Amino acid sequence: MYINGKFLETEQVLEIRNPANGQVVDKVFLVGKEETKRAINAAKNAFPAWSRLTGEERSAYLYRVLDILEEKKEQLAQTITKEMGKAIHNARYEVGNTIAFFKWYAEEARRVYGDLIPASAPNKRISVIKQPIGVVGAITPWNFPLSMGARKLGPALAVGCTVVFRPSREAPLSSLELFKIFDEAGLPSGVVNLVIGNASDVVGELMASEDVRKISFTGSTEVGKELIRQSADTVKRVSMELGGHAPFIVFEDADIELAIDGTVSSKFASTGQQCVCANRIYVHDSIYENFAHRFADKVSSMIVGNGLNEKTQLGPMVSQSAVDKAHDHVTDAVNKGATILCGGRALDENEYEKGYFYAPTVLVDVNEEMKITYEETFGPVAPLIRFSNEDEVLEKANNTEYGLASYLYTNDLSRAHRVSERLEYGMVGINDPAPFAVQAPFGGVKQSGLGREGGSYGLEEYLETKLVSVAIKSEDR
Repeated sequence: MYINGKFLETEQVLEIRNPANGQVVDKVFLVGKEETKRAINAAKNAFPAWSRLTGEERSAYLYRVLDILEEKKEQLAQTITKEMGKAIHNARYEVGNTIAFFKWYAEEARRVYGDLIPASAPNKRISVIKQPIGVVGAITPWNFPLSMGARKLGPALAVGCTVVFRPSREAPLSSLELFKIFDEAGLPSGVVNLVIGNASDVVGELMASEDVRKISFTGSTEVGKELIRQSADTVKRVSMELGGHAPFIVFEDADIELAIDGTVSSKFASTGQQCVCANRIYVHDSIYENFAHRFADKVSSMIVGNGLNEKTQLGPMVSQSAVDKAHDHVTDAVNKGATILCGGRALDENEYEKGYFYAPTVLVDVNEEMKITYEETFGPVAPLIRFSNEDEVLEKANNTEYGLASYLYTNDLSRAHRVSERLEYGMVGINDPAPFAVQAPFGGVKQSGLGREGGSYGLEEYLETKLVSVAIKSEDR
């Protein structure tokens, strides 16, 4: 843990194991309620001085962080792969995103603007200023252990907030490396604090504290709902990036090869363990058979293995329970009439290292009665679903409590606009399997979240809006 500018040790130690082979990668020290209270207090005490710095001064600190990130980017990628398994090229992409977030917000620290409002009386002047909200509690998951933190820490620090950061217990090592970089960059004591521990202890204290004015959470919808309930007691501001169940629609006029490549990219990045990956792949009747077999050919040739191997395209899953869930969805689908074109099984120790591997899987003849169409699989299983017209597929695509990311492939410009407007999702990719950028808003609607991260939209989440009205003396008094 890192509290008030110092790395500290506790009696509780957690071993972090590589999901590809079960080997211990490193150990971290766990904290409880008392240490979390100390971290909150450190952030509270650091806030006045940090928030009073100019945007240019805070920007200079973030540029120092950025320089060290650039120097250590390969080390960080290796750490990500070792702690949570994703293929090294996916990990490098994540580190690149992390660097991009800090670069963007180092620049944006100078650009927190207010407004001048015309007054309704001649002796008044009205202005609106934006000020940092205060101490922020940031909570991130294991699947993007570095970039998720950057997406929260970057804007919070840029506008003048101080942070208590709680990464996932499953993959905390890259966060620890990031805090070593903060320390090396010389961020003032208490501005950033790292606490790793049980949710009931760490998150419980963050939610109960009146000094924590904002919670930014990325994780499951179920946990997000509970945090929203808890936030009511102290009326905290919350940002929630929650679960997804993304539809991926391939219309009959789509470029099939482009759509197949896009589906593979969206579905199998990070072994399917990301909230924006394609979960329900809707393919038009007229191209279904052609698409399915060409898609399965490409998926079946994917190289599975330890993420550190440069040739690996699909690394291990994060845990045995994740493997079990993926296989449960496959078994349920087959029992209800689906057919496996490739994969459909866990890969045992005789084929791979002692790790959590599941074969990349394609299912056809999938229908809405199967669990895979209404539960998030979070694994390398691609279900293909037929549709015959636009209204039908939109009804199916929107028939879910989730509304994070969605995708459609078409060469019809009118359809592209029409369908993207009717999809009930916070993000839409048109012929684009990765419609995400640091300068653009990231977030969902319905039960996929509240608020947005990224770009200027991400800054607003950490700012309070204050009205200042000044009565002035007239010249004749």
